[in-house]
Amino acid sequence: MSLPEPDDEKPLNPEQAKLVAKVRWLMLVSGLATVLGIAVVIGVIGYRFFRSDGSVAEITAVLPKGAKVVSTAVADDRIAVTVEVGGTIEVRTFDLKTLRPAGRLRFAPEP
Repeated sequence: MSLPEPDDEKPLNPEQAKLVAKVRWLMLVSGLATVLGIAVVIGVIGYRFFRSDGSVAEITAVLPKGAKVVSTAVADDRIAVTVEVGGTIEVRTFDLKTLRPAGRLRFAPEP
């Protein structure tokens, strides 16, 4: 079975031509939406990549003499450092982006 030559094709009736035109329009809209979606995703990735400073902050947190870091954890936009100072436990939190102290929680036995 061979494909018909272009000269052998019958012209489309008006209803068929209208349907073909509608399908072409839908394909064009679909293609444009796909290209727009890909452009948005690439734009967001580029924005987030270039928005970050890329700078490295180097800060030294001074602990009391004899203090020992027990553990560290990261949650949301904070770094939590658990420190043992003279037999008592305290949790110091720091801002993740600036590394500035955000708070201190001390644990002490009841008197």
